[in-house]
Amino acid sequence: MCVGEDLSWSRPVPPTKEYILSTEELVEVGKRATGTTAARKGAAPARAGRVDGRKKRWHQHKIDRREELVDGTLAAIRKRGGEVGMDEIAAEIGVSKTVLYRYFSDKSDLTRATMERFIETTLMPRIYEAISDDLDEYELVRNTLAAYVHTVDADTDVYRFIMGNGSTTDKSTLADFEKLFADVVAAVLLDKAFDRGIETEGVQLYAYVLVGGVQLATDWWITNRTMSADMMLDHMTMMAWSAIEGMVRASGSPAKFNAAPHHLPEPGEAAE
Repeated sequence: MCVGEDLSWSRPVPPTKEYILSTEELVEVGKRATGTTAARKGAAPARAGRVDGRKKRWHQHKIDRREELVDGTLAAIRKRGGEVGMDEIAAEIGVSKTVLYRYFSDKSDLTRATMERFIETTLMPRIYEAISDDLDEYELVRNTLAAYVHTVDADTDVYRFIMGNGSTTDKSTLADFEKLFADVVAAVLLDKAFDRGIETEGVQLYAYVLVGGVQLATDWWITNRTMSADMMLDHMTMMAWSAIEGMVRASGSPAKFNAAPHHLPEPGEAAE
């Protein structure tokens, strides 16, 4: 699995668990493939006949050099901040800006490559690690949220660079990441839903609601910093867990949910 790979289900959720990837299987596929996007995108298309060895070596050199320059860009961002420009990046890496433009068509291309590298080597591996632990449901929810929040918090400058470049931010790469994250969350929800015997029709929708909310809230928090990371995580966990708990109480059925009485409890009532 890599950024951009299609993991969506092309058919309705099947009635038996055997037809889907388990959480563990999905995580293992993701771990094996994480970090391979550059190689896949840079690989020369297969052609009949003899391949020119020099062209193949030069093509691989360009792939390797791009990765080195992206790693250098990440180091420059972490040292000089998320508003760093191409001149500063080139100076920090120790090359001319002309060299950067030899391997990247423009800043948008460099930003896209940097985003892919950060997602593949830092963000998604930490999310995979969080959901692959043998945890109960509550700890699983909190750990997954913590993996995202703490990774972004620890690399705020990188996050601002790849998310704050306006028109240069590659929307397709971001959409691929969002889909990948949502598919991982959906796989976990499916696992738990099947285990509890509740309806699964809305699982992928729930995953997108959760992922979209987490991303938007984290983006707001990174900009405003009105509370600590731990406090923000507490609030986010409380809301996400309450949503999941409510879905389970209704057995995943909108009909059962709609038929039940709806009232807000008195403060503290639910905890008693």
